[in-house]
Amino acid sequence: MRSTARLVTLIMAGSLGAAALLPATAGAQSPGTSRATEFAAAAAEFGIPDSVLLALSYNESQWEDHAGQPSTTGAYGPMALTDVATAAASAVPSAKGDGAARATLVTAARLIGAAPAQVRSEEQDNIRAGAALLASYAGAADGGVLPADVGGWYPAVAEYAGATSPAATGSAAVAAAGQTADAFAGQVYDTIRSGASRHTDDGQLIDLAAQPTVQPVGAPATPAGGQQLPECPATLSCSYVPAAYASNGPTPGDYGNYDLADRPNGHVTINYIVIHDTEESYADTVTGFQSPTDFASANYVVQGTTGTVTQMVPNEDVAWHAGNWYMNAHAIGIEQVGFAVQGATWFTGQLYQTTATLVRYLAARYHVPLDRQHIIGHDNVPGISPAYIPGMHWDPGPFWDWNRFMSLLGRRTVPTALPGSPVVTINPVFANNIQQVTDCEGGTSVPAQPSSFVYLRTGPSSSAPLFNDPGFAPGGTVGTTCAADWGDKASAGQQFVVAGRDGDWTAVWWDGAKVWFLNPRRSPVTTPTSGLIVVPRPGVSSVATYGVAYPAAGEFPADVPVPTSGALPYVIHAGQSYVYGGTTPTDYYHATTIDNSAPDDHLDILGTEKYLEIQLGHRIAFVNAADVLVRPGTSVTSRPGAKRP
Repeated sequence: MRSTARLVTLIMAGSLGAAALLPATAGAQSPGTSRATEFAAAAAEFGIPDSVLLALSYNESQWEDHAGQPSTTGAYGPMALTDVATAAASAVPSAKGDGAARATLVTAARLIGAAPAQVRSEEQDNIRAGAALLASYAGAADGGVLPADVGGWYPAVAEYAGATSPAATGSAAVAAAGQTADAFAGQVYDTIRSGASRHTDDGQLIDLAAQPTVQPVGAPATPAGGQQLPECPATLSCSYVPAAYASNGPTPGDYGNYDLADRPNGHVTINYIVIHDTEESYADTVTGFQSPTDFASANYVVQGTTGTVTQMVPNEDVAWHAGNWYMNAHAIGIEQVGFAVQGATWFTGQLYQTTATLVRYLAARYHVPLDRQHIIGHDNVPGISPAYIPGMHWDPGPFWDWNRFMSLLGRRTVPTALPGSPVVTINPVFANNIQQVTDCEGGTSVPAQPSSFVYLRTGPSSSAPLFNDPGFAPGGTVGTTCAADWGDKASAGQQFVVAGRDGDWTAVWWDGAKVWFLNPRRSPVTTPTSGLIVVPRPGVSSVATYGVAYPAAGEFPADVPVPTSGALPYVIHAGQSYVYGGTTPTDYYHATTIDNSAPDDHLDILGTEKYLEIQLGHRIAFVNAADVLVRPGTSVTSRPGAKRP
């Protein structure tokens, strides 16, 4: 190890020619060499523990090569080496005005005697160059001697993160950049302790065994007491900036931007985590939440370009984020800085990793199931009544990679049933699932790109009309390719019951109707899944669906107005079935004043009827348990002559 570190130091100092020092194994990837083998070889070559190199790359790129294409911050390959000038020349968007990353690719290429073009395009050279760069940081700190154990690599990992992050100017910006680098290094060591396993988009299986006792050496100390600290995992760079809780005038009911509560104590439990995007800048988001006339807030704001988290509403309180009061009462809202229709421009690897780390922490703390019926997008939140459905938001949108995100949560979609199962999980390969949508709100076209959804049609043919959601577009005849038209798009991770198969087409029950999507037998976009389903009880011809699980009108105190709600326009008929998502609380959290002056204010009103959650369509919904039965999925018989994949 020491000789390798000394060699890297000499290269950095220019004392020896880099080419003269290269081992015989240098060069392009050998045919058939796996990426895991390349990581192991690079770690051994440059004296780095396997776990450090693997965890660093996992947090930078999820071990993806991206076929030589740069990220939105100009980072190339599994080691995310930056070359912003080349990326800009290729018309790749920059990091949205947050500064340019330092160019590490050229330096790293020089360390292994390779041309920058090789390091950009050849994954083996990229991994070797990144390893050489990491070892150079470690060796420079101790006269060329590399750390003796895994924990001692922390400063080098933090330096690597700082080198690939946007450049900082000014004392405050430099301090923030240092916090970001430490936060990233903390994530790397969290990965080392927990381990990781992933199939990359090109089918590479890479495993990182857990080392739960590893502790980083040189990590910053925990902040001193006496200050308001965010509810956040220690591995993230988090701050607390309070949203407004203030009156707008003499009326106690005119206030913003959240409600006091005592969650999850009592009956107001936390059952959901809702993922949003901001559709505006970080500064505008925070400023808006700090204004009581904005009438909006979220518990957290995540900034993907820096990997930082800002908590704005305590988790015990109810943020105003979902557009559905029942969901607000039982959910934590996370806003991610970005724009849904611009998808990949904003949804960086850093954003996925940071949000996933936060969600894992929150789900463990509040016992929220890590599945797509409880970890949901804003676009999966139901309207409280038919009138509210068309105005419901659709973020984070069609370009948010749900498969990648759920994999980061440790819930990668794998088969849990045999082929032909009556329950399937929507599971297209994101990189291969190129879909065309239209920005109908902006009046512009959107380039075809990797997406997390499949289009739904009224019949088993690409010429059949797209499904028209009766709630989203009442009176319409066909669905649209609009990015905001969630009614004809089934998202990755969502589960449905098969209603029929016809060659390469599969039908599922969806919003009370039968819809079809292309599901080629040779490259299926579904995974067979075991699970419970909900069906109408015998003798019940139709089942109403709801966007809330409120008590019956007669169960409200006389001095509390019955809230607006009503059955949704989606009716479940006999013969249909939907995937069961569990029971849900039947309650209404009454909170209408800032000073608790209304009768029975800040009271959780309980109901006696039992409601169940189902995956109804693109959005979840609730049904009265008295109307349905829950049972295991049963065999589905194809229609005569149909080919079953």
